[in-house]
Amino acid sequence: MQEALPVLSAFLPSNFNPQKPIALIAGQGLYPILVAQAIRRAGLPLRLIAFHEETPPALVNSFEEEHRRTILVGQLGKMLRGLEDFGAGYALMAGQITPKRLFRGLHPDLKATRILFSLKRRNAETIFGAIAAEIQKLGIELLDARCFLDEHMATRGSMTGGRFPIEQDYVDHGVHIARECARLDIGQGVVVRKGTVLAVEAFEGTDEMLRRAGGFKTDHTLFVKTVKANQDYRFDVPVFGMRTLETMREAGLAAAALETNRVIILDKPAVVAQARSWGIALQGFE
Repeated sequence: MQEALPVLSAFLPSNFNPQKPIALIAGQGLYPILVAQAIRRAGLPLRLIAFHEETPPALVNSFEEEHRRTILVGQLGKMLRGLEDFGAGYALMAGQITPKRLFRGLHPDLKATRILFSLKRRNAETIFGAIAAEIQKLGIELLDARCFLDEHMATRGSMTGGRFPIEQDYVDHGVHIARECARLDIGQGVVVRKGTVLAVEAFEGTDEMLRRAGGFKTDHTLFVKTVKANQDYRFDVPVFGMRTLETMREAGLAAAALETNRVIILDKPAVVAQARSWGIALQGFE
């Protein structure tokens, strides 16, 4: 009787083949580093597509030269050739690309230019969706970007312990507002206080929204992070990390509600421990 493979991640496809190389398409920060570490611990073959001035140099240097490619943001043709050269069976996008590069600082090659001209709307979702389609044309499956980070996902209930400081009615209100904003493709986060919306996340990102909210009365304020109902987890997963926690502290915000199994807490043990020490309550909701 054949021995069953260990469960590597709940977010992998049921027909996942551990013999096929995974190409990590890596943007900024800790996120791609954690993914690479998890894949290596699992003993899976790993390759890297890195972006000039975006991907952490330490991550790039951890790969042998033949197992990595470094490209400019926009060099889609070069990225696709790299995936083919690697013989990749899977690709996984992790880490943000500086948002303004989608409008300034982009270096589109012929392949990317053709795609950009074909799009009626040019935003992160349409651009990355088109890139995903090009990857899959090569027979390479683009994985859910939560793969291998199961232990870093937001979980139900209090993650920092103790009683959550925000009344459930106000939590429910914040979740409703956040989901409506996400549905309208405005952003994935909001800050509310006792039934009043203080700030909504848009193009400026989470940290700037939190700083704006900090300009108001901040007792009983709640930061809510959620996702769209039809979220494409292949290239759009909300994250909550140490920098966000620090910004909350600077802004005087002491509670956050994060959607379970939808929001990644980057280096969850460290973030939860730091939140507890700063008196910031973290709770997961469904």
